[in-house]
Amino acid sequence: MPTDEQLKELVKQKYSEIVLQNKEDNAASCCGSGGCSTEVYNIMTDDYTNMEGYTEDADLSLGCGLPTKFAKIKKGDIVIDLGSGAGNDAFIARAETGEGGKVIGIDFTPAMIARARENAEKLHYNNVEFRQGDIENIPVSANTADVIVSNCVLNLVPNKNNVIKDIFRVLKPGGHFSISDIVLQGNLPPKIQEAAEMYAGCVSGAIQKQVYLELIETNGFKNITLQKEKQIIVPDDILSKYLTAEEITTFKNSGAGIYSVTVYAEKPMTATACCAPGCCNE
Repeated sequence: MPTDEQLKELVKQKYSEIVLQNKEDNAASCCGSGGCSTEVYNIMTDDYTNMEGYTEDADLSLGCGLPTKFAKIKKGDIVIDLGSGAGNDAFIARAETGEGGKVIGIDFTPAMIARARENAEKLHYNNVEFRQGDIENIPVSANTADVIVSNCVLNLVPNKNNVIKDIFRVLKPGGHFSISDIVLQGNLPPKIQEAAEMYAGCVSGAIQKQVYLELIETNGFKNITLQKEKQIIVPDDILSKYLTAEEITTFKNSGAGIYSVTVYAEKPMTATACCAPGCCNE
């Protein structure tokens, strides 16, 4: 069984390769895991193209929702985008917060950070910055952000509780997040769960929907709301790489499923659920 650090290195390596792929290859796959399907063009992603701030050069088609659409960003807000990739969600957030606000993108992969900074330079945005870092330990001071967004990233992180805990630390009291992610209902076949390619493609790193929501509640968030949910139908030509025909039929009849969800939650104005002495300090 790979360690957490080994899984992180796998993701970093995979997404370093993805940044060099064209958009069509990414969109036709499972969050960029490779050109693995001829049956569909787009498995996970939603259409960004009509949203203000959309930047084609920054759209790698790696998301599984539209968190910025649901994030209730106001003019002047400080927004943090976790797993910012080439910058698309950050630039859309910038359109919402305006020139008086600030957007900070955080990404684990140096190649993604370089691409995002290049895009920001071309757009002449002086209130959008990108920082390399692990979202289990967000490189931002406590009580900084009004809003946090993230698009199909937490599922790639081995210790999701650490990420949610750090989101709580970084948000201002009264701040909130809107996060799109992949979750499961029921049990996926072990062959899919264990496949490294599917891990980097958003599926086998996902956890049960109920566990996901419980982690958010346990870390002190309130007003937890499921803003959007859709089932992800994985085509047979992808499943056949991991399962026999009989196993595919059994899986389809099992009631198990893969879902894209967008979850909203708020940090209370009087935040006390911090789990350990000193954990909310900078």
